[in-house]
Amino acid sequence: MNKPKRPSIHDLRRMKQRGERIPMLTCYDYTSAKILDQVGIPLILVGDSLGMVVHGHDSTLRVTLDMIIHHGQAVAAGAKNAMIIIDLPFATYSASDLPLSLHSAARAVAEGGAHAVKVEGGRRMAPVVGTLVASGIPVMGHIGLTPQSIHMIGGYRVQGQSEEAAQRLKAAALALEEAGAFAIVLELVPAPLAVEISRELTIPTIGIGAGSGCDGQVQVFHDIMGMYEDFVPKHAKRYATLAKAIREAAQNYVDEVRAGLFPGPEHSFDRSKDFEG
Repeated sequence: MNKPKRPSIHDLRRMKQRGERIPMLTCYDYTSAKILDQVGIPLILVGDSLGMVVHGHDSTLRVTLDMIIHHGQAVAAGAKNAMIIIDLPFATYSASDLPLSLHSAARAVAEGGAHAVKVEGGRRMAPVVGTLVASGIPVMGHIGLTPQSIHMIGGYRVQGQSEEAAQRLKAAALALEEAGAFAIVLELVPAPLAVEISRELTIPTIGIGAGSGCDGQVQVFHDIMGMYEDFVPKHAKRYATLAKAIREAAQNYVDEVRAGLFPGPEHSFDRSKDFEG
């Protein structure tokens, strides 16, 4: 059996040219990363959504660079064939502080095991993208709903609905491509607009709540696995109900311990048989 080849940014562009759809999932730990690697997920995002689904925060804004690097290390240990992309957290990059941006991205690669980083923002992020790419760090852009700017855009809502807003998003996508981004996430963008942007770019678009016309799709692992029950986004499909299964398993364990049914003889050791020699 041939070992899967980790995709490069050039492979992703060729996938777009062939019309081959690109699946991407978020992941935050070793065990999950190993499972995703086994099914051939080409792109794994260590997203700052971990602040909400793993750490219980009410937004992504409290995620730190050290925190996301810690999770990146775990994912890198488990995923040997996927390209690992790390979100640069809020306030760790800025067009007005390019040295900070480079320092943060370099740490994500050198310490976190990332093969690329993702930054949020449109045309104003072009200098950041250009600086990182010139330094040898591949960059994925992210436009539409940008959760790190949630207080500026007034909540979690669809972006680009007016003609003026749609033109701004198109211009932003082109600016990021020109600056050197190898792909762009389109989040909560009307499906027809996502199709238009995808057709205009030579680099792949990765949609989340942007319809089926993007070159790829990304979802939050905990959403599609039915593990995060606090809120289910409209754009997420549940492929499993793991929270329910985990609750039932945990309840069975509690019940058996309390009833003295676990551990049984098969889970216990006998000195004479198990420790000979």
